[in-house]
Amino acid sequence: MTDTAPARAWRVVLEKIEDDLLAGTLGPGDRLPPERELAATLGVGRSSVREALRVLEVMGLIRTATGSGPTAGAIVTATPQGGLAQLLRLQVAAQGFSIPDVYETRLLLEEWAVAHLAGLDEPDLSDAHTTLDAMEAEGLSVEDFLALDAQFHMRLTEVSGNLVVSATMAGLRETIESYIRGGAQRIPDWAATGARLRHEHAEILRAIEAGDADTAQRVVRGHITGYYADAGLPSPSEA
Repeated sequence: MTDTAPARAWRVVLEKIEDDLLAGTLGPGDRLPPERELAATLGVGRSSVREALRVLEVMGLIRTATGSGPTAGAIVTATPQGGLAQLLRLQVAAQGFSIPDVYETRLLLEEWAVAHLAGLDEPDLSDAHTTLDAMEAEGLSVEDFLALDAQFHMRLTEVSGNLVVSATMAGLRETIESYIRGGAQRIPDWAATGARLRHEHAEILRAIEAGDADTAQRVVRGHITGYYADAGLPSPSEA
């Protein structure tokens, strides 16, 4: 079989697999049908199937292996959200998004997340509390502290339940961590800054647990903008 419109044919395959992932018909660990079967079912050429699989592999949604046996073929390795995070990481790497743009996006996502959590009856903040406790350890290096800081913020977006928000934050995480680490070198009194950040984390959790969305948003905005100012990082207004 030959493709009459290969530019569109591979998209037919891609959309079919994406639909199955979103519907839950396919999930992590599942194996895709063989190329020949997909081509026959969808009425496209095998070259179009291979092109669609290459796109999905770049997005981090599947892993392909040649040969025979249980590890051969195409296997789903992530959810659509995981693919979105991977795609965004690639875009960040290719485009080199500016700090102000990432900064502004982070504010939008995190302010929404904490306000949403404050509106829930019993948000599960156990992982965020565990991370905050880990940040109290004596002798914690700046590098480890900042890794836990990033984890704390990821916990809040993850528990919000909005998969697009959490996937976007996951895709931006490496970029956020990189310039936050770089900015830490410009902070003259790290001990004081670290203590303030821990205090603000606790304030955010208290506001969420009290159902106070306005305070949660105000504290998380001040928390993020305060660190950027201390670290000499450019804000959106300076772009």
